[in-house]
Amino acid sequence: MQNLLATLILATEEGAEEASGTDLLLPVWNELIAGAIAFAIVFFFIWKLAGPAFSELLENRQQAIKGDLEAADSAKTEAESLRDDYRQQLAGAREEAARIVEEARQAGESVKADIVAKAEVEADGVKTRAQEEIVAERDRAGAAIKREVADLSLAVAEKVVGSSMDAGTQRALVDRYIDELGGAEG
Repeated sequence: MQNLLATLILATEEGAEEASGTDLLLPVWNELIAGAIAFAIVFFFIWKLAGPAFSELLENRQQAIKGDLEAADSAKTEAESLRDDYRQQLAGAREEAARIVEEARQAGESVKADIVAKAEVEADGVKTRAQEEIVAERDRAGAAIKREVADLSLAVAEKVVGSSMDAGTQRALVDRYIDELGGAEG
């Protein structure tokens, strides 16, 4: 067992001499050259095959973003235009509403004036008819009073004269007397 231990210590010392600090970090030169050549070959194929596809992908993405920005700008411009149109339509609707209200007010005033005028005409008509009825009634009352006065005068004259005159003569006499009285009053 001692032999085995001595062999291990000796192997460790030999390995320590071979593996110094920089040797552990740097690979062997032939492996380094082979790795660089393999990397260059792989890089060349990726650059030739995947590079254009990757460039095209980036270009397409840039164009899509540019198109989206332009679409957003045009949508913004269109929205502003629609907003301005809406505001103009709203102002027009308000003006139209004010005009309609004013027309309705004027129409109401016109209807009111027509109704007042018709009422005044009707009132004048009623007043005129009433005055005509009053005149007619006064004339009828006057004629009735004349007849009554004539009848009373005949009765009085018959009593005063004592005899009866014929009715036609008496009536003519009374009418003449009443006319004279009417002329004296006027």
